[in-house]
Parts: sequence; structure tokens; C-alpha cells
Amino acid sequence: MAEYRVGVLGATGAVGQKFIHLLRNHPWFKVTALGASERSAGKTYRDAANWVESTEMPEDIAKLTVTTCDPARMDVDFVFSGMDSAVATDIERSFAEAGIPVISNARNYRQHETVPLMVAEVNPDHAELIKSQSFDPNGRGFIVTNPNCVCIPLVLALKPIVDAYGVDEVILTSMQAVSGAGYPGVPSLDILGNILPYISGEEEKIGLEPLKLLGKLENGKVKFAEIPIQATSVRVPVIDGHLLSVTARLSKKPGDIEEVKNVVRNWKNPIADLNLPTGPDKPVRLYDDFRYPQPRHQSLAENGMQVGMGRLRASNIMDIAFTALGHNTIRGAAGCSILNAELLHAKGYFHS
Repeated sequence: MAEYRVGVLGATGAVGQKFIHLLRNHPWFKVTALGASERSAGKTYRDAANWVESTEMPEDIAKLTVTTCDPARMDVDFVFSGMDSAVATDIERSFAEAGIPVISNARNYRQHETVPLMVAEVNPDHAELIKSQSFDPNGRGFIVTNPNCVCIPLVLALKPIVDAYGVDEVILTSMQAVSGAGYPGVPSLDILGNILPYISGEEEKIGLEPLKLLGKLENGKVKFAEIPIQATSVRVPVIDGHLLSVTARLSKKPGDIEEVKNVVRNWKNPIADLNLPTGPDKPVRLYDDFRYPQPRHQSLAENGMQVGMGRLRASNIMDIAFTALGHNTIRGAAGCSILNAELLHAKGYFHS
């Protein structure tokens, strides 16, 4: 028996479909309502959605009737939002004000002072910010966000290093898969046999969001980390999996690179004891073989929820350099939201 009735906002889009795909056999969450635009409302999901997932549309979902994204029309315990940022602000607020928690992949509330920007294994304590939110005077409705699809593998790879040494500066290049552009995404004549050297809006998010994620909760607010991040984001002809090339200057110098490798290998996942259904056994895996990780071969490790880390070596310019890989639509989007929701359930933030 499912413990929570769940709605998906933006259900016909690429992120909404990924939520539906990942939730199809979830032990706690059952999708019972689907919200989309006026042009989809009133249709069955089968007729409204251009299904782009690699598995078949779940039959129970296909039969559901799509509604508008209106809290009065969705009898649910909470919602996942895969909405476009152009419309997410007012709609997500309306659900929170109606007493329905919103677990969002949209960027609109990521920098709101009382809204947690969370990667469950990196800053689970930031969930405490929920208690300061004023969307719902009864405290039942709130908003929690997850970050950009590059920031998630970046902060997961950096977290063991930040904990052990501190990080003063980061330079990175993100080689981002075409699925990160949604559907239908990048025109084939632009990306086939080519690399696009700029992705609008990405570098600004990569420069800012990790500072909140790696920040400290003090007196009910997040004190942002002070780490200058120079990012270059490029689109590459890969379907799934964002690969990052990262160089970092550390606050405390390690003895040698083997010491840093052992820090990464031995890092303790702070939520491991909660045994969350979507949580990977090992959130970060360090590969010794310098050929790995590769998007084609490692992006689906641990059901797409593990971040692969490789080529960890001493840097001639700063202190260390490495690559990191995350599945951008699972770990970097819907999967991160689902894991955040599982954490919130385990911590008692939902009221069924």
C-alpha cells in the first residue's frame, strides 16, 4: 500500500516523464494526479503526452486524466514539480499556500532565503529551513528544491574533499548531454559531429548554487560557502550523462594524492542509515582506471543515482584535478527530487 498520493506538475514534459518513469514501482509514493497546461487538461495522459522514455508508459498512468496545475484539482499529499521556469513561480507557491508540499526541480525558488536547495547526501540538515517558511500558516505546505544538473555531481564529488581539506577555488568545464536541453532539444544539424561552446544560463547557476549547497546552516539561515567557481559549459553529442573536468585549490594541503583518494573512498554518507529506497549504496565511486567514468558505460550506475569520479590526480596549476560524471535527468533532476522527498519523509516533514 502506497503511503503517499503524489502529483506531478509539468507531467507531459521530459522531466515530468522522468518522474513518472522513476516512480512507477516506488514503495512509498504512488502517482495519482497529473498536472499540465490547458491544452493537455481533460485528456488522458496517453493522449496528452508524447512519451519519450525508453520504457513503456505505465498503464495505470496512461489512463489518468490530466488536469491543470491547480491545487484545488489535485487531491494529493505532495507534488513533484518538473515545470518550466517560465510558469513555475506562481503555481508552486499556490500549492505550498494550499498546504501541499512541493518538491521541485525548477530553478525559481532555489535562492529563496527559506527554501532548501538540497542534495540529500550533501546538506540534509538544510531541511530545517522549512520551519522558517511562511507559504502556509499551518506549516503543512512548503517548497524544497534541487539544484542544476551539473551542480549535483559537482557537489557530490567535492563534498568529501571539502570536509577533509576545504576548497578555495574551482575551475571546471562541463560537457553536457543533449537530453539536458529537454525535448525536442538541440537541432540535429547543430550537435551531430559538433560541440556547442556555450549553454545559456548554465555557467551562472554553476557559479552560485554550489555555494548554497556547501554552505553552513547558522541561526536559521544558510551562510554561503566562499568558493569562486569559474565554469565553462558546452553541449556535446552524448544522449545522457554530464561529464565534468574539475580543478580545485584546497585550503589545507594534503600529504599526497593517495591521501586524497582515500578520503574520497572512505567518505561516510550521512544519510546511509536511513536506507532510503532511491539512495545509492555508494553515492560517489572513485575509479582507479583513468578511462572511467564514461557517459555510455557508467551514467546508469546504481540506477543512475551514483556519481562517478575519475582521473583524480595532482594538479600542476592548483592542487587536484578530477573528472566527475552524473546522469543528468536521473541523479541531476528527477532522481534527486525523489531522494529529497524520501529524506523529508524519513525526517517527518510530510503529513499523510
